Amino acid sequence: MAKRTAGGTEGTGDTGALPAETRSWEGIEATSEFRQLVTARLRFVLPATIFFLAYYFALPILNGVATGFMKTKVVGNVNVAYLFALSQFFMAWILAYVYIRRARSFDRLVQAVVARARRGREIAP
Repeated sequence: MAKRTAGGTEGTGDTGALPAETRSWEGIEATSEFRQLVTARLRFVLPATIFFLAYYFALPILNGVATGFMKTKVVGNVNVAYLFALSQFFMAWILAYVYIRRARSFDRLVQAVVARARRGREIAP
């Protein structure tokens, strides 16, 4: 696979320059502000995703492995499995709420990246 560089595409004989937007992007992704944004998002999104998937797949796994426990009646004919299934809706809403709250800090980081990009554009020819 050919690799695009500032001087063209390696391995294809193409010597045309990259568009200005691409050069700007390559510069932005190398900044400490951008790396900080990516790291902060990853530190939240990865554990949240792992937690959600584990919680989501716990229902069918527990239904197969701990059928006696999942059949335990809690109120009337409502058993643990029904309550666990219902709790998944609440968990999704809670995770969405927590992400929205955390996104505010991501927005500040995005503003820092945009400010850095604008400063770089003013300096660049």
